Amino acid sequence: MPRVHHKIALITGSARGIGAATARLLAQEGATVIITDILDGEGETLAAAIGAPAVYYSLDASDEEAWKALAEMIRKKYGHLDILFNNAGIIGFGEGLGPQDPEQASLESWHHIHRINLDSVFLGCKYGIGLMKKRGGSIINMSSRSGLVGIPSAAAYASSKAAIRNHTKSVALYCAEKKYNIRCNSLHPGAVLTSIWDPMLGDDAETRQKVTTDIEAGIPLGHMGEPKDVAYAVLYLASDESKYITGAELTLDGGILAGSTSSPKKKETR
Repeated sequence: MPRVHHKIALITGSARGIGAATARLLAQEGATVIITDILDGEGETLAAAIGAPAVYYSLDASDEEAWKALAEMIRKKYGHLDILFNNAGIIGFGEGLGPQDPEQASLESWHHIHRINLDSVFLGCKYGIGLMKKRGGSIINMSSRSGLVGIPSAAAYASSKAAIRNHTKSVALYCAEKKYNIRCNSLHPGAVLTSIWDPMLGDDAETRQKVTTDIEAGIPLGHMGEPKDVAYAVLYLASDESKYITGAELTLDGGILAGSTSSPKKKETR
């Protein structure tokens, strides 16, 4: 039996990258997948490639009116929602928002990044709860390794991801108190190779290889992750296999946060 058979799943920011890999995997495991994004061409192409289990719906995940319309569509067409993956987000490097450090970042860019990353999760949880509370379900929120540590060059991104981590726990406890049977957990990927890394890796192949090699030198497992690595974590949290897990955070970073690349090495003995 597929792991999410007959479940209705909604994924934000799923036209490419981790969201797209998750859409493919959930559909493969039996779910009907609602792919949402503002990249309409790519989203429609992905839904067509997946086939009947997938549909595309244009959604600005930071827009409450858009969420209201989507929630109404889901009620009319499916009656409920079983899985919500709040995945939409940006770092802020490739959007022309200027410096992102604490001293030079503009208030406008700070608000913009929080609106896309954090407001979208707040709205997703708000309307997801309404669609799930009669039957129960699973909400998975995309945080980041950057939500657990400071990132001087991406202060707004790190702040938004830290807030997602905390809001996830509030949602989990609220749903438990209300006896909704809705679980809510956060994911904390680090060094997963998607297009969001393009501004940091550079354009030419030689530069990309050098930067990638430098990054991988600091990863205990020795390589960057792939979108499907995160997709499998979503699948687990979306399935009934994780029915006793709520308010938790799962780190997927190849072991980076398990220690430090600058930690002392044991002296060799001869």
